[in-house]
Amino acid sequence: MKRNISILGSTGSIGVQTLEIVRRYPTQFKIVALSARNNIELLLAQAKEFKPDFVTIEDEKLYLQNKRLFDGIKIFAGENAQLEAAKAPKSDTVVAAVVGMAGFEGVVTALKHKKQVLLANKESLVAGGRIVMDLAKKNKTEILPLDSEHSAIWQLVQNQKKSNIKKLVLTASGGAFYSFKKDDFKNITVEKATKNPNWSMGQKISVDSSTMMNKALEIIEAHHLFDTLNIDYVIHPQSIIHSIIEFVDGTSFAQMSTPSMEYPIAYALFYPERRVPATPPIFAFDKNLSFLEKREDVFFFPALAKKALEAHEGAPLVFNAANEVAVELFLNKSIGFGHILNIVQAVVEKGDFPTLKTPADVRLAHEDTYKRVKQDYKQYLSSSICGK
Repeated sequence: MKRNISILGSTGSIGVQTLEIVRRYPTQFKIVALSARNNIELLLAQAKEFKPDFVTIEDEKLYLQNKRLFDGIKIFAGENAQLEAAKAPKSDTVVAAVVGMAGFEGVVTALKHKKQVLLANKESLVAGGRIVMDLAKKNKTEILPLDSEHSAIWQLVQNQKKSNIKKLVLTASGGAFYSFKKDDFKNITVEKATKNPNWSMGQKISVDSSTMMNKALEIIEAHHLFDTLNIDYVIHPQSIIHSIIEFVDGTSFAQMSTPSMEYPIAYALFYPERRVPATPPIFAFDKNLSFLEKREDVFFFPALAKKALEAHEGAPLVFNAANEVAVELFLNKSIGFGHILNIVQAVVEKGDFPTLKTPADVRLAHEDTYKRVKQDYKQYLSSSICGK
């Protein structure tokens, strides 16, 4: 029986790679809906190839300017158009691959409509983790992780007693700036920060990786997915080991593969089965695997994430919203690289955390925090936390 899939963020990196797998296994999957923000050319090409029931695009003005191109294709356009894809009647699985809090409502809508969610949008769990997980439980559906680290842990913990597991250990490449000192931050340009040494990713995720924010968000996400605070990380430059679980007896299991998102995406799509990848693994185990010390004197976001988890349920939301503003300002070249760390730490240390009871609370709190930080960000730029 075919799995019927809606993809939120079909023109992004995860969406494109998901469609690569669907293309290779046409008898296994049916694309019901595709959703994009503004990449109208790629969305059109995907629609013509995969023939979904409909597509959606967020940028309504752009759609109206190109409406004639979509003759014969059913389309929803507008700010909330992705929600149509999230609740598409014929879909049973939703790939949530929209970056940032823009993907939160899609995840919530999919869960409310009892869809299985393949989650690449980590911000949904960072900002509203308990609420999102409770919603999945209430609607008797499941959230399967697509991040390579969380997919690795998911694979490792299966058939293991929770009482036997001492700690979850995520891995991080360390990024391109691992050896940098604070004084070096002034030389980091947008172009340098958006090139990841091991992974092909979008701009925001690449910047998050370079500041170690990506690992910080993954720590929070892992807490909600696996119901534990016993989470750590290690620097592993080769990105071959994706996560480790440490047992109480001192032994550990690690999950390994070539650094490609094809593997975690395929694992979730075919679970509990496994399929042969498009290309065989290129890592021949003829190279050294190494680990490096953490640089939390400079890249302190993972430590700050742990503090946020322990401080208040609303603290991770503020942590994430402040980062979204800071990264946006950096990508627009309004601030320097070091200012990202300055802004996020200063905002979190203010301690103004919201109370969260419903998905609406999460959405409104994020919007309020985002607007407030964007309006006041200049007051944090003189901080000496990480230079300019």
